Amino acid sequence: MITVFGIRNCDTMKKAFAWLEANAVAYEFCDYRRPGVVAAQLPEWNRCAGWQALLNTRGLTWRRLSEDERTGIDEARALQLMVAHPTLIRRPLVAMGDHLLLGFSPASYARLLG
Repeated sequence: MITVFGIRNCDTMKKAFAWLEANAVAYEFCDYRRPGVVAAQLPEWNRCAGWQALLNTRGLTWRRLSEDERTGIDEARALQLMVAHPTLIRRPLVAMGDHLLLGFSPASYARLLG
């Protein structure tokens, strides 16, 4: 069983859900916004993928941060921001044991989950 982390109303998440269902891949969904989820999981995600891969700097949440919050970003600051603003984490994030799959690509999903 895999766990898919993210937010349900995201377009990319919807594409990932559709792919998983069309390919009969069993999964559990966990919303980033559920209290304590990110704080509990982020250290392990950071260990597996690195904060640079996790931090979504293309999204609306990033653009809404103040210039001061976005300037001089390092690991500690990035992790702090992701806990405070879970939608800064790239999505979907698929956890398969010690492996993470970030974002959605039909080819990468087929290769790793198909």
